[in-house]
Amino acid sequence: MQRDDLRHTLDTLLETASFHDYCPNGLQVEGCETVTRIVCGVTASQALIDAAIARDADAVLVHHGWFWKSEDGRVTGFRRRRMASLLAHDINLFAYHLPLDAHPLLGNNAQLAARLGWRIEGNFGEQNIGFVGAPPASTFAGALAEQLTQSLGRQSLLIGDPQQVVKRIAWCSGGAQDYFEAALATGADVYVSGEISEQTVHLARETGMSFIAAGHHATERYGVQALAAYLTEKCGLDCTFVDIDNPV
Repeated sequence: MQRDDLRHTLDTLLETASFHDYCPNGLQVEGCETVTRIVCGVTASQALIDAAIARDADAVLVHHGWFWKSEDGRVTGFRRRRMASLLAHDINLFAYHLPLDAHPLLGNNAQLAARLGWRIEGNFGEQNIGFVGAPPASTFAGALAEQLTQSLGRQSLLIGDPQQVVKRIAWCSGGAQDYFEAALATGADVYVSGEISEQTVHLARETGMSFIAAGHHATERYGVQALAAYLTEKCGLDCTFVDIDNPV
């Protein structure tokens, strides 16, 4: 598949033009013109790039790419090494951040719901990337945290009463702990995200809404895998997901 055709396919599918993001979405580093083999992962780290080189990939597709607004823009040190590795092997880098959180079928939040069996009922938060819905049956906060631990393979942290009845869940993958107040406004019993901050603990205790931190990396592995499966089925591309371990 031609690189520019792949870019158009992904940009259209994920509706990148609809989002105001903290990084450029789409093709971030230009490589070879023809793409046959893709390595997918959560973050465009050196380890993932090395895996792509070892697999003779034409492109790397990730959720967390480069060129974040708050970063130093100079290409030195580890940034130079990462860039040099891609350019030396003519590998394209595609990255989709908020568009891959929000997609109603292939996104991180939709895929997390599918994995846990949650019913999606609506959205909330900045650019509607947060989801709200219900578990298959009424459960308890402690049981929900354990389900997340078992399903994601990463120990979840529950702030709240393990015996709290949960009939409605709000969730947003990754580092979305700042959406806590927006989640509270949905009327959910518990908010699930990837990370937790110091102030999140106090908000959970004072509002009575439980908070579960299930891991940034752990909650954001499934969107890019769903996107890879789509590209394999619809475009005939050879896509391999490489999970670079990250305990955060």
